[in-house]
Formats: sequence, C-alpha cells, structure tokens
Amino acid sequence: MDQIEQRIRKLKRPRLLVRAARFAIGDYRRERDQRRLTRKGVLLPAGKALEALLEREAAFEAARRRGEATYRPARHVEVLAAIMAEATLYRQPRRGAA
Repeated sequence: MDQIEQRIRKLKRPRLLVRAARFAIGDYRRERDQRRLTRKGVLLPAGKALEALLEREAAFEAARRRGEATYRPARHVEVLAAIMAEATLYRQPRRGAA
C-alpha cells in the first residue's frame, strides 16, 4: 500500500461530515473544481491532486478541532468529496494493471 492510500485510510472524521461528503460527490466536477480546491492553476493527475487535497483537508480538520470562527463546514465537505472522487480515479488504473 502506498503513502497516499495509507493517509486516506487513516482519515477518521465525524460521521456527519463523511455522509455529507458522500452526497456531495455527485456535484464534484473534476475540471471545474479541482483547480479551485487544490489552489493550483492546472488540472493535476489524481495522485498529485490527492496530496494537495489531503493537505488542505488537514488544515480544515485542525480548524474544526480548535473551534475556529473561520472554519467552514461546507468547504470541508467539498474537500472531503473531492478526496473521495480523486481516490476513485487514483485507484482505477492500478486495478486494471493487476
């Protein structure tokens, strides 16, 4: 198992956030949303996108745990949904190779 997979598997978030992210996956459009959520100017391959998204999600999680007034649950859900969608893409080519 590679490092990205390990990081994804270690994510433990409140059930409500995870459920909301699962619903939000249907609204995720890679070409439209990935650049905005990763804060990169270009569309990244799934692995690179996941690295950027995991970093951003960690910042949201830290803000949530600290109870910061600037924490936005909707943005956290967007990033979690993007992680779920990108993880699916990241795993696809590897399944075909096996």
